[in-house]
Amino acid sequence: MTALLGLGATAAHADDYVKYYTVTSSHNGAKENLSEIAERFLGDSARSFELFNLNSGRKQPDGGALVDPARLNPGWLLILPWDAVGGGVQYGILPDTSPTTAVTPKPNTPSASPSPGPVPSAGGTGTTAPAPTKSPSSGNTTSKGGRCATAAASNSAPSWAELRLAADQAWPQSRGKGQLVAVVDSGVDGSLPQLTGHLAVGSDIVSDSGRGDTDCLGTGTAMAGLIAAQGGSGGSVTGIAPDSTILPVRIAETSTEVRATDAAAGIQAAVSAGATVIALGSYVDSNDETVAEAIVEAVEHDIVVVLGALPKSVSINPEAAIGDGTLRVGGVGVDGQAAADYLLGGVDVVAPGVNVSSIGITGTGSVAGSGTHYAVAFVAGTAALVRSAYPELTAEQVVHRVKVTADQMGTGTAPNANFGWGLINPARSVTKVLPEEAVPAKADEQGFTRLTSGSTGGRSALLVVVTLVALAAAVLLIFRIRRLLRGEPMPEEDTPEPPAGDDTPPLATRPPTVRPRESREMAAITPGVRPGDDAPETPASPRPGEQVSVPAAPAPSEPGTATPPTAATDPKASVGAKSAQTKE
Repeated sequence: MTALLGLGATAAHADDYVKYYTVTSSHNGAKENLSEIAERFLGDSARSFELFNLNSGRKQPDGGALVDPARLNPGWLLILPWDAVGGGVQYGILPDTSPTTAVTPKPNTPSASPSPGPVPSAGGTGTTAPAPTKSPSSGNTTSKGGRCATAAASNSAPSWAELRLAADQAWPQSRGKGQLVAVVDSGVDGSLPQLTGHLAVGSDIVSDSGRGDTDCLGTGTAMAGLIAAQGGSGGSVTGIAPDSTILPVRIAETSTEVRATDAAAGIQAAVSAGATVIALGSYVDSNDETVAEAIVEAVEHDIVVVLGALPKSVSINPEAAIGDGTLRVGGVGVDGQAAADYLLGGVDVVAPGVNVSSIGITGTGSVAGSGTHYAVAFVAGTAALVRSAYPELTAEQVVHRVKVTADQMGTGTAPNANFGWGLINPARSVTKVLPEEAVPAKADEQGFTRLTSGSTGGRSALLVVVTLVALAAAVLLIFRIRRLLRGEPMPEEDTPEPPAGDDTPPLATRPPTVRPRESREMAAITPGVRPGDDAPETPASPRPGEQVSVPAAPAPSEPGTATPPTAATDPKASVGAKSAQTKE
């Protein structure tokens, strides 16, 4: 509430758009007072002190002034806080009740009307906006020598837009540091102290100066102030992203008529300069094919492009599609009403665009104006906050974050046909955790793997080789264990040869072998044995149930050894062959 109290300490000027209420003789049969009005319009009677601070001492139509919260005269005009709602709440320029307090217009400047008037359209510059002229007689100049028109000053109190957006709540997380925000409009006045250290030289597309830090129309300067002004004492304007840097791109000099080729060239200049966010002013026609192509090119360079939503009266050019990666912005007033009749479904988000205070050109201080370009500036500043807080996000992801963190407006589910995703919320845009942003983090890890593939590729190949060797060793070990469990001897290279002359049979079970003294008898019945030899003894048959193990054949015995080959050592040899071999 302190911010609202600060606003109430300064009486409204005649050129200020405010919410106000005209006191009646009675309400529900009782005389009106501040507590009852606060309860009715603000929902809390305790906020009556805000009404008192906003209206205390101000001269009323009958010549009186508010000194007692309980005493209100019919016909008095009470200024209300920006969030007041209800029947009887009015919005506009406060009717002038004291001619001595009205702002005196400067020469060659449009005077401020003291009577209520309609809200300016989105394309207008408001009652106090600078008036473009080709031959200004005031003689005022900008820092670079451009002869420009003056602008009427506004009061220095914070505007409703600053209070509503509360960008200062986002600054602990992000102030837009490291972001270059291009303002493609009328240039920016480089002489203003509010932009010192936060304004680049920029580019001039329409003249030979080559510099963008000159402004005759004032709209570009106002946009820059809403993005990066440094503020200071006296309640002067502070930008949404005060640590960002403005890149002024001048496409309009003294006329609001801008060629599409100049607008496209301005966008391309911003891309070449390395802008991270581009804010397109009201002189840029995004419905033109040439401009649309430049916007698409900027998005392809991972730049967030913020532009004004098209009005409903415009015939859509099918050749001017800009696709994703952009933010189409609509302006709204303090009462939540749209600043213009925008194309249904053509708004992504909205921001304050009516009676917005910002910095003016040629040292005029703060000025108030209306137009969609003010809303564009607020959204561009919010995008700069997000890009600074989350530098790993792409332009399309930044756009998504700004949308889904907005305060919903209108009925139904977002996006609404008139207000899109709603009113931007700078603080939430940099603090809310979005689960869908976890996927790009994994993609970054994959990108890091690709960057280090020279080292990880070799390690991966080595790991594959080691794994294959380990598997082969495991298979070999299992094979050897199975052979041992089956009683099979180890492979030949692992089995030691028996010494020569050793008659000790192997441990494996074998059929009875034929002894040498029986060889004559065996030869008689064995083919190949000479007649007269003794027949060998018939080998004993194995007992029932007895298994005969047939091991692999050992190496042949050396000549002269006593160990003859047997059926166990040579499965192909018959008993007769063994006897013949023994006889020989």
